[in-house]
Amino acid sequence: MDIKHHFIEKGQGDPLILLHGNGENCDYFAGQIDAFAQYYHVYALDTRGHGKTPRGDAPFTIRQFADDLLGFMDANEFEKAHILGFSDGGNIAMVFAMMYRERVSRLILNGANLDAKGIKSYIQCPIEIGYWFSKLFANKSAEAKLHAEMLGLMVNDPNVKPEELSRIQAKTLVIAGTKDMVKEEHTRLIASHIPDAQLVILEGNHFVASKYPDAFNRVVLAFLREEAKEI
Repeated sequence: MDIKHHFIEKGQGDPLILLHGNGENCDYFAGQIDAFAQYYHVYALDTRGHGKTPRGDAPFTIRQFADDLLGFMDANEFEKAHILGFSDGGNIAMVFAMMYRERVSRLILNGANLDAKGIKSYIQCPIEIGYWFSKLFANKSAEAKLHAEMLGLMVNDPNVKPEELSRIQAKTLVIAGTKDMVKEEHTRLIASHIPDAQLVILEGNHFVASKYPDAFNRVVLAFLREEAKEI
């Protein structure tokens, strides 16, 4: 692998990997790390080209980030891990769980989407306009190139068909906010196509984990710590 991830590590027990959203870094999970570290060995990663993790030379795509995650797990000798992803991190987690099914214990998808059509138009339209403008100047400006790559993740990725979600074997929790930028029917579509997935809609917007950590953490820990029974 051409990069080495920066990450925050805390706790003991089974590994729990946290994946942030587009343009963010592992600090997004400031409200989760201590709570989850009481029960799990938490690894909050900066994904490729985000935070303190270098860009490297590989493609800047959700599927490449999923391969990066595999490399991280292999380097740390994790046979399996719980994975929680938010927004683009949720898309990485979703794709990873499809590609490397045997490596995921439990999966939490917060604010994930299958494609750009799943995002409310008043959010997606400015993203697409910004993407195309940035692409025009990408060959002349490093800043424009980086901006185009970041926005491109939200325009071109992850492009997953609903029926492909049946490949996910891990027990899955899908979470979104009542005022999420992901359309509620799209979130429900994702949950309905993952075998036996649980769905929770929490009061709040796309950033429920950050804005309402107590409610978010309570739902996630109930899901992770259950044994034979449903929450």
